[in-house]
Amino acid sequence: MARPPFPPTPSPAPGGAPRPGAPAAAATKKENDRRTLVVGRGISVQGTIQDAERLVVEGTVESSLINASELQIAQGGVFKGEVEVEDAELAGTIDGTLTVRGSLTIRSTGRLLGKAKCRRLKVEDGGQVTGQLEMITTPAPAAPAAPAAQPTPAAPRPAAG
Repeated sequence: MARPPFPPTPSPAPGGAPRPGAPAAAATKKENDRRTLVVGRGISVQGTIQDAERLVVEGTVESSLINASELQIAQGGVFKGEVEVEDAELAGTIDGTLTVRGSLTIRSTGRLLGKAKCRRLKVEDGGQVTGQLEMITTPAPAAPAAPAAQPTPAAPRPAAG
């Protein structure tokens, strides 16, 4: 028997009110609400991927440039090309150029080949980095130009006596 392609979505309570016990709307989207593209095991994709907020690679992806919020490469997954994301987790292999504006986590089975830039880095024991790695540092805000300190005339001291 075939399974349905999408799980049923819960319907709101009558009158359009939120279901009792449902959490209030948060400022950030839930993981399930994000536009997610999953490239499954044994699947190979080539080309440009657009409008995916989250990319999960279990197979092979060859892409020229992807902008997304999150990249997850599963163990056995391979990404070749150039990608720019907010956060990335590598349990598989990335071969190319990776820019991570937030956190890059390389799991024990993860391999990073090529060039990478990231703001925060975590490499588990066994994770591999081969190539060029650059840390993104936030430049310190420029202090407003303060006028040069002018020597103040010393107050006359009373004579000892």
